[in-house]
Amino acid sequence: MMRTRRIAVLSVTLLVIALVPTMVLGTNGYFSHGVGMKAKGMGGATVALPQDALAPGTNPALAAYVGNRVDFGVDWFRPDRGTEISGNMFPGVDGMYDANGEQDFFVPEVAANKMLNENLAFGISVFGRGGMNTTYTAPVPLFGTTNPGVDLSQLFIVPAVALKINENHAIGIGIDIAWQRFKATGLESFANGMMSSDSSNVTNNDYASSFGFGVRVGWLGRLNQMLSLGASYQSRTFMSELDEYAGLFAEQGDFDIPSLITAGIALTPCEKTAIVFDMSYIRYSEINAVANPLLPNLGQAQLGNDEGAGFGWEDVTVYKLGIAYQVIEPLTVRGGYNYGKQPIPESETLFNILAPGVVEHHVTLGATLALTPGTEVTAAYMHALEKTVEGSGSIIPGMPDQGGMGGGESNLRMFEDSFGLAFGVRF
Repeated sequence: MMRTRRIAVLSVTLLVIALVPTMVLGTNGYFSHGVGMKAKGMGGATVALPQDALAPGTNPALAAYVGNRVDFGVDWFRPDRGTEISGNMFPGVDGMYDANGEQDFFVPEVAANKMLNENLAFGISVFGRGGMNTTYTAPVPLFGTTNPGVDLSQLFIVPAVALKINENHAIGIGIDIAWQRFKATGLESFANGMMSSDSSNVTNNDYASSFGFGVRVGWLGRLNQMLSLGASYQSRTFMSELDEYAGLFAEQGDFDIPSLITAGIALTPCEKTAIVFDMSYIRYSEINAVANPLLPNLGQAQLGNDEGAGFGWEDVTVYKLGIAYQVIEPLTVRGGYNYGKQPIPESETLFNILAPGVVEHHVTLGATLALTPGTEVTAAYMHALEKTVEGSGSIIPGMPDQGGMGGGESNLRMFEDSFGLAFGVRF
């Protein structure tokens, strides 16, 4: 009883810590490559493999097989990003721009799972799911007179219930309670009545916050001792508007979180080995602020209007492959690969100087060491290989009085590293 009480107190403490604002740049667009440190060590794949209390944050049905446990950890995330502008007609615009004014970000995670009886489970997980950050070290003249950048953080709290329909099948449902904060700086060129429908709410307004809700459902089926299938659907998360940036984002500051569908398979050819494969589809196209293109929108509607210019992002399909192998009884090692075609067309690189989420190939490593029969520590490492997207017709030609920005191209570059540690307790 005392041990359980201490775990409960620790869980509440960590929940409070997890609610502290975090900053992270996503890897699959602006979504993180996985939820939970064990999944992150396997390329993010987990929809058909229950491993820890964070797993229901991907597929709520997994809560039925996780057991009674608490997991908490922190991920150190370090992106390296920048841009190059070339061929512009205005003096002082061409050159390399460094977006690494801030590089080190820490993303906490915490979750607890409880079997209410042998068929019914309740879990709650708290994690940073996505975001983007750029902090340029010098002004970009096309954007404004001060150093530009954006900082978007998204935090999810997911209470979930799972029910075993029978010994081999479970369904689950979770409520997504989401919080996000955003700020933008250095966009003075767009903060006027010609460019924006609300010029006082475009840039340099410090942080704005919004809250919202969605739902996720999931299924896990164990077809035999070797093969499991899983699927989950995360609805669009409807967020309150970011009023301080109502003149920047389409639909008067609306910035909902897109829906996500995932399906996967887990193969356990022997007791010590698990091979998993997930495929996810992220619908960035359903969010106008993210999906609206720069042109022709910038010439036809002011920023902040329903059809105002956005980042021009396309939908992303992500493929995740992972393997776990128990080397000796207390030690399990993991590896993985994650690929998702980056969402930014070559014609849309100008606005995406602020959000260069262009990485595609990710390699991951991980391990779990059992410290006692009921406690364990997990480590996970991810490297996203460097990717460059060269613009094509990305900067509007012509003079400003004709709606132009001097032409030329903006080229985006980024790679990323992360390393995380987590601690798990079974009770």
